[in-house]
Amino acid sequence: MPTAPDDSPLIDRLLSGFAPLGGLETEARRLLDRSVRQVTLPAGAVVFRDGDSCQAYTLVLDGCVRVQKVSESGRQIVLYRVEPGQTCVLTTNALMTELPYAAEGVTESEVRAAVLPSGVFQAMLDTSTVFRRFVFSAYAARISDLLLLIDEVAFGRIDARLAHLLLTRADNGGIVLATHLDLAMELGSAREVISRQLKDFERRNWVIATRGQVRVTDAAALGRLRGRDQGSDGRDGGGVRMGDTP
Repeated sequence: MPTAPDDSPLIDRLLSGFAPLGGLETEARRLLDRSVRQVTLPAGAVVFRDGDSCQAYTLVLDGCVRVQKVSESGRQIVLYRVEPGQTCVLTTNALMTELPYAAEGVTESEVRAAVLPSGVFQAMLDTSTVFRRFVFSAYAARISDLLLLIDEVAFGRIDARLAHLLLTRADNGGIVLATHLDLAMELGSAREVISRQLKDFERRNWVIATRGQVRVTDAAALGRLRGRDQGSDGRDGGGVRMGDTP
């Protein structure tokens, strides 16, 4: 549910939501205050498309943006989500390299964000040590997440990764509000693969799948399955083996 509007100055909300920027140099803070503006997008809005050029650096204040890659055949995989206090690594990459976006971003809820024009972003990157450290720290953290995703998709087991996703997404009542297609998108798999795996989980009495939701009935069993997929190197498994997808 969207949060109530905050009437405090945008610069104050920005610095409050992005603590590392609290130490900005005086001139950098003045430039940020003069240049930043707020945008509000409804749920389901396309923030950027694959191939779009990037015109601004975005800092999410409220809501969530899902970043996903869609293949020519229509298959999708969720790369990551941008939530309050976070920035988008593809936006950073597009601004620094002047290359187009390589995926798409869609709002999952109403989103309020602070946006900084590309020219101001470049100027602050050149002149502010604090801003530069913030940008590259966020960039490095997200790249690490993407490397883990690649590792999971390339080497993990679909059953263990689905178990992990269900445990992560379940609410306090064990309910995961998602269709089979939603789960497939998260895992970079096909809906048919996920449907078959959920039927197997149902046969074992681990879940109950109904239209638009899955109820976890044996979290301990799913946890054991997830744990068995942790390799000897301690890597958390999951993802899709090549043989699991048609």
